[in-house]
Amino acid sequence: MNLGEQKSLLRKKYRENRRDLRRDLPYTHLIECPEIENAQIVASYISYGDEPNTDELNRAILESGKKLLLPRITPDSQEPSLDWVFWNGDREQLASRGKVLEPVGLRESNLALIDVVIAPALHIDSQGFRLGQGGGYYDRALSEISAWTVALIFPEETSEDLLPRESHDVAVNAYATYEKIVRFI
Repeated sequence: MNLGEQKSLLRKKYRENRRDLRRDLPYTHLIECPEIENAQIVASYISYGDEPNTDELNRAILESGKKLLLPRITPDSQEPSLDWVFWNGDREQLASRGKVLEPVGLRESNLALIDVVIAPALHIDSQGFRLGQGGGYYDRALSEISAWTVALIFPEETSEDLLPRESHDVAVNAYATYEKIVRFI
């Protein structure tokens, strides 16, 4: 079985495990971690389905006076990627793309401005590598951004076992559950 097939099987397993987890628990404690406290611009996302809920966290980021960027998929390019758009918290400035809400507006081209990235993940291994939904969007985006990166997961979604890894996979600096933050690098 190749790496892609291994990852697909793991995604299926982790999605099934996630169905019974509570997603209404807040992750707002992240706002107090030094990396976010000292940040001016935070890139986050709008959760969907059974992902850890980012609504309160995004609201807390904005209420703390920070600028918030949200991702938008750019299907027009040869390899779909993420654009980042500033969002002020107005739900009317979001458009639905399938199951996902994305910001409308102009794309921010200076990714060096981003201080922190909050990324989704299905699972994290002991070296900080994440298993995402399978599109590769975040691995491509994270390879272009030098910001401190934290992935949101549920407490049950970590493992000492290493995840299958491809050359384009990017490790995160930390993961956060609704209870704690664990730093890798």
